[in-house]
Amino acid sequence: MVETARRREIEDVASTLFREHGYAGTSVRDIARALDIQGASLYAHVTSKQDVLWSIVERAATRFETAADAASLAAAAGPDAADGIGPAPTRLAALVRAHVAVVTDDIGRASVFVHEWRSLTGERRAQMARRRDAYERRFRAIIDDGVGTGAFVAVDPIIAAAFLLTSLNGIATWYRPDGRVTPAALADAYAELAVEALRPGSSGRSADPTDEAAS
Repeated sequence: MVETARRREIEDVASTLFREHGYAGTSVRDIARALDIQGASLYAHVTSKQDVLWSIVERAATRFETAADAASLAAAAGPDAADGIGPAPTRLAALVRAHVAVVTDDIGRASVFVHEWRSLTGERRAQMARRRDAYERRFRAIIDDGVGTGAFVAVDPIIAAAFLLTSLNGIATWYRPDGRVTPAALADAYAELAVEALRPGSSGRSADPTDEAAS
């Protein structure tokens, strides 16, 4: 239990330093100094700075995935679901809310995940890239379904998903837990903005992909 508490403390401190100075700009000595321990003592709990980064990023990725799974299940059980599948706008709103909740719950780790995962090396970086791609495909699939059913305007799902995730991940750069906006209010606002941006008529375009070609 002591080991778990110390490891958590190390990751908390490292998250703050990585967020403020970047992974490359933070040394093991910096982490140890912030913890008020000797560098050698730090290595009793972690094998390397890379190991600490992996723990932070992997934990954050798992939280995003778990939250997305729960959001999907909730949407499927909603009153407007049919055959165990909720409408695309409902599913997208739920996914956006889940993403915002994870970011605002732990800004430090979320920021490190968003900005520093590319500092991972070897198979760890490759594995995280695959997981990020799979996560983004959740957004693409919902948008694609919404376009197909007419719930969303005709748009490239890849571009739309990238646009939404860029906006969502940007929260980690400016959100303050002690600010005027609560996490729940922020999640609702982003969910509404995401859905409304894709609704037919919101941009003056038709939801029918053939309309533009026919004009």
